[in-house]
Amino acid sequence: MSCSKTLRNAALALALGTTALTPFVLHAQNNVPAGGAAVALARPAGPDFADLAAKVGPSVVRVSVTGKAKAAAELPPELRGTPFERFFRPQAGQKQAKPQGLGSGFVIDERGFIVTNNHVVGEAESVKVELADGRELAAKVVGTDPKTDLALLKVEAGGKLPALGFGDSDAVRVGEWVMAMGNPFGLGGTVTAGIVSARGRQIGAGPYDDFIQTDASINPGNSGGPLFNAAGEVVGVNTAIYSPSGGNVGIGFAVPSRLVKDVVAELQAHGKVERGWLGVSMQRMDATMAQAMAVPGDVKGVLVNGVEPESPAAKAELKAGDIVTAANGKAVRQPRDLAEAVGAQKPGATLTLSLLRDGKAVDAKVTLGAPREQQAAAEAPQQGKLGLALAPHEGGKGAVVAEVRPDSPAAEHGMQPGDVILRAGDRAVTSPKDVIEAVGKAREAKRPAIALQVERDGSRVFIALPLA
Repeated sequence: MSCSKTLRNAALALALGTTALTPFVLHAQNNVPAGGAAVALARPAGPDFADLAAKVGPSVVRVSVTGKAKAAAELPPELRGTPFERFFRPQAGQKQAKPQGLGSGFVIDERGFIVTNNHVVGEAESVKVELADGRELAAKVVGTDPKTDLALLKVEAGGKLPALGFGDSDAVRVGEWVMAMGNPFGLGGTVTAGIVSARGRQIGAGPYDDFIQTDASINPGNSGGPLFNAAGEVVGVNTAIYSPSGGNVGIGFAVPSRLVKDVVAELQAHGKVERGWLGVSMQRMDATMAQAMAVPGDVKGVLVNGVEPESPAAKAELKAGDIVTAANGKAVRQPRDLAEAVGAQKPGATLTLSLLRDGKAVDAKVTLGAPREQQAAAEAPQQGKLGLALAPHEGGKGAVVAEVRPDSPAAEHGMQPGDVILRAGDRAVTSPKDVIEAVGKAREAKRPAIALQVERDGSRVFIALPLA
């Protein structure tokens, strides 16, 4: 590499390493007094976040979690009964380390309610919160919402805590200044600042993707911390980063406060979020698809490409090929719009969909159901004792394990989300109801356990779950 090219690269690295918030001094090389002392040019006035950080800092907390010990590596079926099996079994007296993690959070209610991310505390065995004044308190997980990656904690602080208020994320503009606070890499009380880089980002995190993108430095440990506007209002919850290296590269994502407020209110009131379920798969209408389906160019909407059997959509006679243009009178332009419209309603609510079908405008009234994992839990109160939530399996063969509660018999005996239960006791399983009835029958017979035939990754095995 030539010397001149090396110098150019060094200059570029220096330019990329400085930001509008990095203090620097330019020296006037052509304005040196006779005595030889350089004259520093005045630094332009920039944003000052000191007062804002002092105001909101006492409400930002550090969240530390301890998880369950990780299970030993699963034994491949082809190695069972061979001398190699011992390498997959924990040795006698060997203790497995419990994973630990760190994140951030912030107080939203003076009574001790704290917002953080679900991925920070979702698998936690215990949660602790360190307040800005140094106190460390045990925290209870009030509720979590994996679909938006939000969670609500509660601490007993023996008095009122300084709480933050939410701002209007819909009023946030691209280019305006924002400030993030949190616990990156375990370094609590860290303040970073930048601008709003974009709004409405979809990154494949879930059906309600609507992230605020910012170049304020967000790193591992910042998860669950607040993103502030210049007025000190929370406009987002820092949740994800784009990072090939694992560290900040200037692209971070925050859940907008509009969504956070609704989810937190549900968690605070009910410990969970109930959402309606429509039962369709959909895709965005692009220009090519519109031409192929002979849709007028001024028609915008989402294309229904599949309807689940026995779903609310099927009962309302929605069809593949329908184009949804509005929901309850609100325009639908992309799949997220329809997902949000459905998710904003409770199971049992009626949603009016405006459709374009075979070139004709029609309306369909749909009575929304509960997502199938909620149905299974509602239909099977006894499942809670085993620690399983079940959902129907495609084709009516078996029941899918939708959730395994930590510290439950199911978790202790190796059940995992995604497992398919094929038999329960003496009966074949075609739906969650079969598992419920088999468990009830086993309890009536006062059996100490029930045998479940489980299929996982193409392999089948029987698991005995205790019923006591």
